[in-house]
Amino acid sequence: MSQLILEPTATAQWQSLVCEAEAACECQLGEELESYLVFLLMRFVARPELSDRVMAVDYLHAALARGGQQIEQLRDVGDQCLLLSGLFPAQAERRLVRVSYFVNLGRSAYDMLAQRLEQAAAQVYVSLAEGFVNLLEVLQAIRGLDGKPVLGALQQLELWADTGSRAAWRSLQAETDGFPVDYGSSVPN
Repeated sequence: MSQLILEPTATAQWQSLVCEAEAACECQLGEELESYLVFLLMRFVARPELSDRVMAVDYLHAALARGGQQIEQLRDVGDQCLLLSGLFPAQAERRLVRVSYFVNLGRSAYDMLAQRLEQAAAQVYVSLAEGFVNLLEVLQAIRGLDGKPVLGALQQLELWADTGSRAAWRSLQAETDGFPVDYGSSVPN
């Protein structure tokens, strides 16, 4: 764990933490996604109700909403799925789903949002959908800066197999002597 460095503002502190996590997981988000992530963390830092949400229901409500309400709800679903998959992946296990459930739902919310917006405004959500796995890897790196594992080996295997997460693959290689193989849906029952 690195030494705690205090920055002059909350934004600078989050920025510093995100940059440290990017280095830890060997991932560069780029300015647009890095900035989005910083402001997402600032926006949700004081929202403990996040763990009480049923994301599929929220997604369906958002899909049926109209206008500005739909845009806000879709953004919230994408953002909350990103935070759950990155910072709170144990929520998936408690809910008896894989982490990739939140990845797929969040990507879908961002994709739907991009389709609803004008071209210029839509691009950030296209980038969020495409970079979702990189973003969750940075969030998991933030979570893991204390040196404790964020995911167990089985969750890492599932995340790698379901999403292609490079960080999950590297963690598997570091923790096991096995060589994971993705059989997809062809695994016999």
